[in-house]
Amino acid sequence: MSTQNTSSFRTIFAYLPFLLIVFGAAASVLSYNKIQSNDESVTSAFSELLNQYQRRYELVPNLVSTVKGYAGHEKELLTEVAQARAQVGKIKMSAGKLDDEAAMASFQKAQGELDSSLSRLIVVSENYPDLKTNRLFGNLMTQLEGTDNKIAVARGRYVKAVQIYNTQLRQFPGVIFANYFNYKVKPNYSLNNDAVVTAAPIVSFNSTSAN
Repeated sequence: MSTQNTSSFRTIFAYLPFLLIVFGAAASVLSYNKIQSNDESVTSAFSELLNQYQRRYELVPNLVSTVKGYAGHEKELLTEVAQARAQVGKIKMSAGKLDDEAAMASFQKAQGELDSSLSRLIVVSENYPDLKTNRLFGNLMTQLEGTDNKIAVARGRYVKAVQIYNTQLRQFPGVIFANYFNYKVKPNYSLNNDAVVTAAPIVSFNSTSAN
């Protein structure tokens, strides 16, 4: 081997530690920034999901009131819907609680119960032809269907965002930064801005006449 080649190798080896430090630092910055970006994606997806749930939450009182006008004797079911909505209103969920499994479980349970009670209300409404032809009821049902579709889309995006985020935190080198900066995997959701909170609905079952 020539003296020139030997000198070149020595130069490379001399700078090798420095190059490793530079590449390591660059990789660290990229990994950390990726965690931050994925975390923001989760927060954004969750906020959109909560926005759609809030939209549905606000539709429920008018829906209950309209059904009551034609099917006031369905008191038990109407009460169930109102109570399910009230329970949703009691839960204060925020992006800062996304790694809290208990909080997420309570949130999912409340939303699931409202899903279930609304589904039963819609089924019962099929027994009232006059209700089905009511313009307000038809408009509310259209809005509810559209909102449910948006909820499904937003939920899917949230689930995907959490999967990407959690995967990075479990893989190298993300796991190093996750431990150092106390990032935690988030419980996923087969599922408001920062809260779905308003006053509990007041449902009166006095006789009313439908318009």
